[in-house]
Amino acid sequence: NFRVVPPATGIVHQVNLEYLASVVMIDPADASADAPLVYPDTLVGTDSHTTMINGIGVLGWGVGGIEAEAALLGQPYDMLTPEVVGVRLSGTRRPGTTATDVTLAIVELLRTRGVVGKFVEFTGSGLASMRLPDRATIANMAPEYGATVGFFPVDDETLRYLRLSGRSAATCDLVEKYCREQGLFRTIDAPEPSFSELLELDLAAVEPALAGPKRPQDRVVLPAVQRQFQASLAAGKGER
Repeated sequence: NFRVVPPATGIVHQVNLEYLASVVMIDPADASADAPLVYPDTLVGTDSHTTMINGIGVLGWGVGGIEAEAALLGQPYDMLTPEVVGVRLSGTRRPGTTATDVTLAIVELLRTRGVVGKFVEFTGSGLASMRLPDRATIANMAPEYGATVGFFPVDDETLRYLRLSGRSAATCDLVEKYCREQGLFRTIDAPEPSFSELLELDLAAVEPALAGPKRPQDRVVLPAVQRQFQASLAAGKGER
């Protein structure tokens, strides 16, 4: 159960998304059984942007080195049950906006609300038009909006990406069958999960914007950039 990825292959989060993650796992001890034990893929990593894997429906986040080493040696990871904040996405992205624009709008929304130490899960009809690379971009920014994870449920887009990235037909079939059977597969007519709190964002209302890199929550929509820049130049240092 130990694999090494050669250097210069890409960032570890991208390798995990494109190659390592299986979404659903089979217990190695039961692999040859007629009815093996199957369970969701999860992980902890030693980098805060481990959350990128949430875009493919795998629950994972960054932890400290001692916690990661303990997990590596087969020790359980203890944690308190977190609050889960739902973000209901609706509409579709307007022409001219990018996944980065949507991500910055979500960062602003969640930092304003305050989600530190909480799980965030995305739901709603807006997911139907959101491709997996866009989901991964949003999930990757979980540290910037302060959440432990930014989770996207498994759905048809997840299966499309698994096939696109070369996962076997058996893996894709297992992911679909298991998630549907366990009620983990998102469909248009599936009941919305119950959340500790629910926020909403209309993707059609997101405008092109600039922000960061050090403070991505300080988002400025593109039409206001010139005015904001001139105001910042005229302001005192402490007021910028």
